[in-house]
Amino acid sequence: DREDEEVINYLKLENEYLDKVMAHTSELQENLFQEIVGRIKQDDESVPYFDNGYYYYTRYESGKEHPIYCRKKGSMDAPEQVVLDVNVLAEKYDYYNVTGLTVSPDNRFLAFGEDTLSRRIFNIRIKDLETGEFLPDYIPATTGSSVWSADGSQLFYNIREPETLRAYKVFRHEIGTDTEDDVLVFHEEDNTFLTFLYKTKSRKYIVVGSYATLTQEYRLIPADNPTAQPRVFQSRDRDGNLEYSIAHIDDKFYIRTNLNARNFKIMVTREDATGKENWRDFIPHREDVLVENMELFNDYMVVQERIQGLTQMRIMEWEGEEHYIEFDDEAYVVYPAVNRELDTELLRIGYSSLTTPNSTYDYNMRTRELTLLKQQEVVGDFDPADYVSKRKMVSVRDGAEVPISIVFHKDTPLDGSSPLLLYGYGSYGYSMEPFFSSIRLSLLDRGFIYVIAHIRGGEEMGRHWYEDGKLLNKKNTFYDFIDCGKYLVENKYAHPDRLFAMGGSAGGLLMGAVVNLEPELWSGIIAAVPFVDVVTTMLDESIPLTTGEYDEWGNPNVEEYYHYILSYSPYDNVEARDYPPMLVTTGLHDSQVQYWEPAKWVAKMRELKTDD
Repeated sequence: DREDEEVINYLKLENEYLDKVMAHTSELQENLFQEIVGRIKQDDESVPYFDNGYYYYTRYESGKEHPIYCRKKGSMDAPEQVVLDVNVLAEKYDYYNVTGLTVSPDNRFLAFGEDTLSRRIFNIRIKDLETGEFLPDYIPATTGSSVWSADGSQLFYNIREPETLRAYKVFRHEIGTDTEDDVLVFHEEDNTFLTFLYKTKSRKYIVVGSYATLTQEYRLIPADNPTAQPRVFQSRDRDGNLEYSIAHIDDKFYIRTNLNARNFKIMVTREDATGKENWRDFIPHREDVLVENMELFNDYMVVQERIQGLTQMRIMEWEGEEHYIEFDDEAYVVYPAVNRELDTELLRIGYSSLTTPNSTYDYNMRTRELTLLKQQEVVGDFDPADYVSKRKMVSVRDGAEVPISIVFHKDTPLDGSSPLLLYGYGSYGYSMEPFFSSIRLSLLDRGFIYVIAHIRGGEEMGRHWYEDGKLLNKKNTFYDFIDCGKYLVENKYAHPDRLFAMGGSAGGLLMGAVVNLEPELWSGIIAAVPFVDVVTTMLDESIPLTTGEYDEWGNPNVEEYYHYILSYSPYDNVEARDYPPMLVTTGLHDSQVQYWEPAKWVAKMRELKTDD
């Protein structure tokens, strides 16, 4: 109950305690804030992308917090049309966020989701871009995303279950009618799955997806026949843990799948024969390459692969040669950006490294020319040459080789005297990329070394990297992080008394686990919205997102998993001992980790820990 006066007062006391303890740093905090904000260009504009006759881009103006979404018809020399000024909509709210902007195929209507609470529950609104007026159509309690039918008369969306916040039903709304009359298209009754929606790049199909951690299922609706019954692409296979995703072009579907392929491969099938018995290998499985994504064009397929922990872009002509885009940085991340058009030889990509600000490029897949369109401007005297990036492999206790990405100012000594912040996540197969952060410069310029530990539980080194850090292998994640910390001290990157650690959400669980296992190793811990009361939460299926987590952590209703989770759950393993200084943050309405988890953990720490 977020309105409970006693609870709210308790949390206010925690904030008062924070302010009191940190009072001596108030001037530093203000300086840091001004420093960080000062590096952000206030008047900024994104690189335009072309979609269905218009160039779309986003602007920010000085003194305004929110984006202004704009477009120009046919040419960037055309007059600007403001699609949505979020600053105007946000004026009467303490919190306001917009997501899922999608324009109807006739370019007239804009649908978008708005959240005024910060709980990721969005109400969909529709704006007439010809008149500037908002339609009376108003759809509550959605995920914020929606998809238009080909004629723009129907809008598909999915709603959240009120208690668990699981996206579980897909509806079809006819523009101009009452929401009460919306038609139920699909109901996902398995509470370990959630639903999502998108339209294929070919614009031919509306796709209704059902997603669980280890299994997916898709249904197809022709965009030009929106009232048709959804057709199952390939039915879910929980026992076989069949994972797949789909992309359409011409009369074929391309499928990224783990079918007999731990690191995934790409298969192909006719659009009228989509069951897996019809799938044929297009890019075979390779033990040393993880296939992460694909982008289709009329003349090319682009495959995002991960090789030795780093993302690579593989360019393949449908008929002809193939090659990879080359980059110079030792550690970097590259990914497809907005690519809405099929008939082009330009691939829009995003690129970043620990020393290179976020950059947008057009890559000509025919001439192999890479053109920089925009690089994030860091206001002030920033010079990438002032910073050094390294990548090392750490041999951990069971012999695995864990990559770490390191960045520091060129004047920072590597003699064991420097403070160091070690960051980690290590869950859900989510790879922590070595990307640039202008905020991080405030640390680096003060002599800190910053390190990302690419520990198991992520997918940096392939699918096995994830599998070796989940379920009954979860403790590998914690041991990897600890061993990376010890390596950094032993190899003179970190002063033994100035090693700090940071992680959020599932990375906050990591913080709780490593501080219980080796409290004396860390000089300080930052745990952001930490998932720390694992057993209690996983036993309560009414808590948002819980049932979908069984594939990641195990189901504690099963005795083997119960005891294993209990053995590392941070809240359940707090002891009467000295702990390092810790900053723990949470959000009252956070839907990922409920606020009471960090609050309970801090309360138990207060009661048991023996330091001051």
